[in-house]
Amino acid sequence: MKCLIVIDYQKDFVDGALGFPGAEKLEKRIVSLIEEYKENGEEVLFTKDTHKADYMLTEEGKNLPIHHCIVGTKGHDFYGEIEYLAKDCKVFEKPTFPSSELMKYLEGKDYEEIALCGLDTSICVISNAVIAKAACPNAHIVVYRGASGSGDREAEEVAIRAMKRLQIEIRE
Repeated sequence: MKCLIVIDYQKDFVDGALGFPGAEKLEKRIVSLIEEYKENGEEVLFTKDTHKADYMLTEEGKNLPIHHCIVGTKGHDFYGEIEYLAKDCKVFEKPTFPSSELMKYLEGKDYEEIALCGLDTSICVISNAVIAKAACPNAHIVVYRGASGSGDREAEEVAIRAMKRLQIEIRE
């Protein structure tokens, strides 16, 4: 059994408060992965960065003082076709980089492979890949580089190298 986890492909990370050039180009590849996994009867999960109006008072808000993914705003919504594709799937709203609820959900599952894609490779993708590895230590963890991205290319390269050292396969 395999699983695909789409990380935070939300409007604020694509063309909103924390968007970056090229993020919108990832949609086509992410959509094709979602469709492929669904057609093969595999599970598709989503995470959704989720903050409240008091975001600036949180630890993350103090270190990244940019309002984003606030509940009730368009920036909180999934980007493009992903909004529609996520409707019949489990979505984990998370107040910080990794999702503890996702980790709890994955624990004890018998996945042979867990693949991840989405945004931001150097923050949320890497942190959720690590928790997937912790939750399912015998599953093969994969990150689709061609369906993931970051506005900070240098940090993205560091994350890619770190994931490789953590025995996470990087695929295009």
